[in-house]
Amino acid sequence: MEISYILNHLGEEREEYYGAVVPPVFRTSNFCFKSVAEMREKLTRELETPFYTRGFNPTVSILRKKLAALEGSEDALVFASGSAAVAAAVMNVVKAGDHVVCANKPYSWTNTLLSKYLAKYGVSCTFVNGGEADSFEKAITDNTKLIYLESPNSLTFEIQDIAAIANLAKLKKITTIIDNSYNSPINQNPIGMGIDIVVHSGTKYLNGHSDVVCGVVCSTKERIMKMMGEEYMTIGSIISPDDASLILRGMRTLELRVNRSAETAVKVSRFLENHAKIKHVYYPFSANNPQLELAKKQMKQGGGLLSIVLNTDKVEDVERFCDSLKYFLMATSWGGYESLAFPMCALAASKSFENPLPFNMIRLYIGLEDADILIEDLKQALDKM
Repeated sequence: MEISYILNHLGEEREEYYGAVVPPVFRTSNFCFKSVAEMREKLTRELETPFYTRGFNPTVSILRKKLAALEGSEDALVFASGSAAVAAAVMNVVKAGDHVVCANKPYSWTNTLLSKYLAKYGVSCTFVNGGEADSFEKAITDNTKLIYLESPNSLTFEIQDIAAIANLAKLKKITTIIDNSYNSPINQNPIGMGIDIVVHSGTKYLNGHSDVVCGVVCSTKERIMKMMGEEYMTIGSIISPDDASLILRGMRTLELRVNRSAETAVKVSRFLENHAKIKHVYYPFSANNPQLELAKKQMKQGGGLLSIVLNTDKVEDVERFCDSLKYFLMATSWGGYESLAFPMCALAASKSFENPLPFNMIRLYIGLEDADILIEDLKQALDKM
């Protein structure tokens, strides 16, 4: 299905809404019925028709259709955060006594879920070098039920061979989940490579305006129905119709934003790779990336995230560089219109998770500003180190 059709028209049955170009926001928690028979019938199809907004809402339904089509899946669910989507997807697959194999260095709260939270309920996890496909096979045990991928991750951008791992998992009858947030459906489509479940932090590229927190799970109709009847309805971490409407608005420009961010990131990364005060640049499509050929095989292009390691052994230099930036806002997250800088040295004060990364590493997100302006901003900040 053509991307621009999905983003601008799919699911928008305008004749049902008086010809409104923009879908209405169904700001209601409840729906009423004309008879007991109608109520009974609707209750049997709670994910497909209005009964109670925790299960189905017309505004959210339009968003689900678009997300599923973008990822090439049969259906999708939308959650209140990326972490909620990841947790629901994982918990729907595993039970007490099961084992998970996960690529090293996933998103911090995914790491917490797999290494700490689920361990309380008897689920074990082995973290492996995701860059070596045979590391997954070596880690598989008789009770392995899930392989979890994040390709690439969002700090050092290690890539996994998605098709090879998916084939291995199918052979072993193991479910696969991948976090596709870095790429978005514009740059990578894991379901076409054999992955069972795709998750997103929809806060990032999908919404793209830094005003909604949300998460997405895409999979088969059967898996989505099972998840809806268990984790989705039980935990209840849904988004509001208003937030769904904002995401629909943001997705109109998804392809344009992702492409603009990627094109500028290439220019910025090349500048940084040739600067004496930069020790290393982490970027999937960098000529220095040992996994470059795999990146080209799986991804249409790099995303807007890259990380740099400053050529200094002084935390004061890192702070001076970051404090001198004018166009890069110092903040977490990414995927919006604004360029961001996230210094690893700031994590020293956090007790939420351990930080194995060097203090002189900074993650940069390249937003929609002009490339020359961002490069000049980085240059003047580097000059002040």
